[in-house]
Amino acid sequence: MIDSHTHLFLCEKPLAEVLAAAAAAGVDRMLNVGLDEETNADVVALTEVEEAVFAAVGRHPNDASGFDDAAQAALAELGAHPNVRAIGETGLDFYRDTAAPEDQRRAFIGQIEVARDLGLPIVIHARDKDGESAAIDEIFATLDARAADATVILHCFSAPQKVAEAAARGWYCSFAGNVTYPRNADLRFAAAKVPEDRILVETDAPFLTPQVRRRERNEPANVVATAAVVAAERGVTAAEFERTVEANAAALFGW
Repeated sequence: MIDSHTHLFLCEKPLAEVLAAAAAAGVDRMLNVGLDEETNADVVALTEVEEAVFAAVGRHPNDASGFDDAAQAALAELGAHPNVRAIGETGLDFYRDTAAPEDQRRAFIGQIEVARDLGLPIVIHARDKDGESAAIDEIFATLDARAADATVILHCFSAPQKVAEAAARGWYCSFAGNVTYPRNADLRFAAAKVPEDRILVETDAPFLTPQVRRRERNEPANVVATAAVVAAERGVTAAEFERTVEANAAALFGW
């Protein structure tokens, strides 16, 4: 099993314990995603000592303030590390007010450029205010205009109304623990519609713990519970779905 998006540096338990639990659950590959300059350096360093861990480096939309040419150049330099397999997470977040929309757009466009220059997938974060779709609509339009030939991963896919558009563009859709929540039937329906060669699962640990462990902080081992729910929705066995997401992640991240 794989975890296509996690933040090991934010997990509550000691790292060794988190990785041991993941291995015991059968999770032998994970993408550890940085959020800013400090955590980007940390996630890359960890890949040099942990065989199961690969890195994505980027500037999260909520931390986009101050992203400039120097920050973009530094990101490009770090992104050239052989264990970095994606750029991001980046995109737009109109749910929180921690970074101005213009700062988010500047960082988003800069990271698209880095991903294209390095030939790496770009990991997209999208979050709107309840009942709105301004962020996800703008993200799609920006990617169409600036990254039509890029490989795109819609991390923590939460826009069921966009699943057909994502599929038409050949983008990957990665589902997190929120797909297991009882109120998210529309998201489970969307998970059943993603093409077989474009679906992924993730934890986004330590956030979005799947329903069966909802009272706990999330960790990579729990991706198995999320995968089981998605597999059932798609009408396949857990073992079949595991092979699917492992093959997709291997093709995408080259691990």
